[in-house]
Amino acid sequence: MATSAIDGKDAAAIQAATAGVAVCDRSHWGRIRVSDDDRLRFLHNQSTNDFQSLKPGQGCDTVMVTSTARTIDLVSAYICDDDVLLLVSPSRREFLLQWLDRYIFFADKVQLTDITDETATLSIIGAESDAIVEKLGAGAIIGQAYGNHITVDDVIVAVGSGLASPGYTLILPVSQKQQIWEQILELGAVELSDRAWDTIRILQGRPAPDAELTDDYNPLEVGLWQTISFSKGCYIGQETIARLNTYKGVKQYLWGIHLNAPATVGDNIAIGDEKVGKLTSYTQTSDGYFGLGYIRSKAGGVGLKVQVGNTEGEIVAIPFVSHDYP
Repeated sequence: MATSAIDGKDAAAIQAATAGVAVCDRSHWGRIRVSDDDRLRFLHNQSTNDFQSLKPGQGCDTVMVTSTARTIDLVSAYICDDDVLLLVSPSRREFLLQWLDRYIFFADKVQLTDITDETATLSIIGAESDAIVEKLGAGAIIGQAYGNHITVDDVIVAVGSGLASPGYTLILPVSQKQQIWEQILELGAVELSDRAWDTIRILQGRPAPDAELTDDYNPLEVGLWQTISFSKGCYIGQETIARLNTYKGVKQYLWGIHLNAPATVGDNIAIGDEKVGKLTSYTQTSDGYFGLGYIRSKAGGVGLKVQVGNTEGEIVAIPFVSHDYP
């Protein structure tokens, strides 16, 4: 996935998301409601995190994986009194609805509802996001754990911006979207475009479907340790993930790469004549060129000098992922 050179407006918004506060309209992301009595057990069995330990008002990130633990999507889940709301990547909305539906068996009390069109999602991002959430009447959520959320006037306000930056995610009826959007801008947030969001995503290492999340990679290679429960019972893909963890068998990791010149998604990453990985995302910023790529574990990590296509690069850590065994 490539992002073209950003303009001055996007650069200002990225700066605001870093040092001030920005707001991004993520309404094109998918929202799936999972309801009925078996909803937590069902999600527990279909993804990597421990849903059965969660209570209403809590939330988590989880990875939907295939039976061989290949990544489908990184999903944010919010546990409410009567249902669970899943925030899924735009390109995975229809696929996940069909995929989850396949695993609902006759006796399961689980209902799936696509509520994307009747709802909206806004992310407030940056160091000064607390002040805006306070003025929106949701100050009680400030300082709580990631994924925790409260509802104020039909608006769910959850801890976590969707990026590595501090912030909050709002899920609300589409009828309230324009009013709340304008209110957030009036309170001083700078509008962050989809393109600017994607630039930050790449700089911070949030993996995306069709780029870092594909049939080629598992959640441990991506570095999504925070989404994986190693103590819960059986779930789809669990055997593969447990075996990789037990035998320290992760063969490649996702890293950031500072590049000396432009590159192309899909470029091979090499050390000398030896191919050690592949570039999966690329962006150009006011500070230069940057990419994400998988690098073979034995090749090394931070500080490693590599050849990416026709340019040179250096491996750097990215805040969204972790390469540590828990």
